[in-house]
Amino acid sequence: MPGQPCPDGDEFTDALLEEELRQAAAVLDPVPAELLQTALDAFALHDLDARIAELTFDSLLDALPVRGVLDAPRMLTFRAGEVTVDVEVTGEGLIGQLLPPRSARIEVLGGPAARPVSTDTLGRFSSDTPPSGPFALRLRTGAEVIVTEWLRA
Repeated sequence: MPGQPCPDGDEFTDALLEEELRQAAAVLDPVPAELLQTALDAFALHDLDARIAELTFDSLLDALPVRGVLDAPRMLTFRAGEVTVDVEVTGEGLIGQLLPPRSARIEVLGGPAARPVSTDTLGRFSSDTPPSGPFALRLRTGAEVIVTEWLRA
């Protein structure tokens, strides 16, 4: 039965098979780019009351290349009113800071599940899972919800 583990209880084997099938589908029948963008736009409406944090700096577009640095981290800055979110994207994950510092729960959106992280007293946060594919951040600071623009990792 779908969603049920094999009779022998080998859930790991099920997960490997599912991943192989996902990879085969991505190669043999990829999702059209227009459909993927439409899905992302629709998902953005999930939080209608959320403020959108606009991308104000992206090191891929705005920074000057540094001689001799081959694998520089990607630096991003988002702004929503007086709130600024600085994020560094590396192969090891995300590191960021919310300014002005405040307590917040941050969800890294992308893929089937959001990965939540929390800020410390200085507004800093980190995630040890690097984003793959399109991603965005959803910040929950009490009653306020802020969502960043979607970007490709």
